[in-house]
Parts: sequence; C-alpha cells; structure tokens
Amino acid sequence: MASPHGHRAFPARQPAVLLKGLFDRQIVFFGGKGGVGKTTCSSAFALAVSRQGRSVLVVSTDPAHSTSDIFERPIGPSERQLYPNLWALEIDAEREAARYIADVKRDIQKMFSPNVIRQAHRQIDMAAASPGLSEVALLDRMIDLVVDHEGRYDVIVFDTAPTGHTLQLLRMPDAMTAWIQALVKHRRAVLEIDRGAEQTGEPMPADTVLAALERRHERVVRLRSTIVDRSRTSFVLVTIPERLAVEETWRAAALLEETGVDLGGLIVNRVLPDALEGDFFRSRKAQEQTYLDEIARRFSRFRRLVIRQQPRDVYGLDALTTISDRLLAE
Repeated sequence: MASPHGHRAFPARQPAVLLKGLFDRQIVFFGGKGGVGKTTCSSAFALAVSRQGRSVLVVSTDPAHSTSDIFERPIGPSERQLYPNLWALEIDAEREAARYIADVKRDIQKMFSPNVIRQAHRQIDMAAASPGLSEVALLDRMIDLVVDHEGRYDVIVFDTAPTGHTLQLLRMPDAMTAWIQALVKHRRAVLEIDRGAEQTGEPMPADTVLAALERRHERVVRLRSTIVDRSRTSFVLVTIPERLAVEETWRAAALLEETGVDLGGLIVNRVLPDALEGDFFRSRKAQEQTYLDEIARRFSRFRRLVIRQQPRDVYGLDALTTISDRLLAE
C-alpha cells in the first residue's frame, strides 16, 4: 500500500527554487554514490546555467569519465567548448599526478645542491606510488582552475568521483595547510640559524624555498576559503530512492557539514512514474515510497528536487535539454 502522504508529501517545492539558489554561485559540486546519475544532473545543470547567458565550465574529476559520452563529444584533459557559453574538461588523475611530480622535481632542481637533489628525487619517486598522490594532484589542478584562473568562467561545475573520494578531496586543503605551515616554520628556523652563523650584518637575500612555500600556502588557503564560502560555493548531492544510496547520502551530508561546505540541495533521481501498472511495479513503487518518505524526513531542512525515471537513456543534447528544461521549470 502506498504511503498515506503519497508523493505530494515529498517536498512541495518547485525545481526553480533549488536552481535559482545556485545560479549565483561560482562553484557548484555534484556528488553522490556511484551510478546515481551525477554526470546527468551536473551536465544538465551546466547546460541550464549556460542557457541563462553565463559562461560555464563543467569539470569531471571522476576517473570513470562519462561527460564525453553524455554530451556525445570528445572532451579530454584540455578545456573544450561544447556549445555557446559551455565548456568541459575531464581531469586525467594519472596525468595530473605525473605533472605534479615533474613540477616538484623542477622546483627542487632550482633550490638544492646535486647531492641533495639526487636523494630528494629518490624520495619523490617513492612517494609517487603512495596512496593519496592522485588527490594531491587533483587538488593542485582544482587550485589552478578556481584560484589561479579565478573569473575566467562565471560558474565552474564539478562532476565528482563517488562520495568517499570527493569528501577526502574536500578535506585535503586543511591537511595541506597544516603540512605547509610546518614546512614554513621549519624553513624559517633553518634561516635563523644560518643568519646567526653568518653574522655579517648584511640583509639576507630572499629565500626561494620559503617564498615557494608561502605562495603554495596562500593558494591552498584561498581555495579553502572559496570552498567554504556559502555565497560562492555549494554542493548538490544526487541520490536515488534505494537503501544504500540514501544511507551514503546521509553520511555525506553530515561530513559536508563538518567540512563547512554548503549543501545547496538534494536531487532524488530516477523516481518511477506514477502511471505504472502490474504487481512488479506496484511492489517497486511501494518500496520506493518508503525511501522517498525517509528522504523527506531526514533531509527536511534541505532543498530537494525529484527527477523522474526517463523512458530512455540520457545522452546527447536533446535528452540533456529535456532534463535541463525540467530543472528550469517554474
């Protein structure tokens, strides 16, 4: 039997209420459990914003890139214009990690003696195989897009990896800040010892190592401040009315709150249409209604939007435009 509340108990909010609250953001993340339709929702949102005359870059950080497939256009690791006001980029984590390691080695080359460089390169090559390097490299690319090229686009939409990887990435600026601060403190202590040993009375030349660390610290701090600025950045969670997806979404919402990131809304995707008949569909609808009611209860303080299951797979401009129109409906 269906819930006595029916689907009408699920938020009586128009889609535009959710969307309009995000249109003025500079950064919008879409995340959720794998397979719930993050790429569909993020791509449709990016298309919707671009149709309002704002320049949009949609960035895929998911190793299993689907952005090219959904737009039916090859995209790759370089920014590519897809339609008027809409560009896309698929970050290649392995390529970014290799670039990051090469940049670190190049910086060290300028700073230290050949002996130290050889030892440092061995340590760096060992670190290259360690867990977490891909996240560090992705963070560096994110800094490049959000901080170094701020204002290049009106909006950047991130289509992220499954929830756990994304939340780890969002927490990383705090860890990076603490690590860089420790390195800065250590470097300053070394410089003070050097100054005391020389005692020439002449001012010490600018230290390139310290300057590089301070620049990196400033960039990470700026990224962190942008991510937690609720007037500039929001995170949209995408889920489906199934038990595992709802549980993971609930945990993700709690972790986003801990991280200080604004949860701008929740999209409940692939909800079955009402006009379905037969015992199988009645059973599925009854189970689905249980989870819709649970979502309404658990996420009552967040803006929510239902997207019905589409009759066909969503890919290509026409299908995306249908979803985009749904997102923009008054």
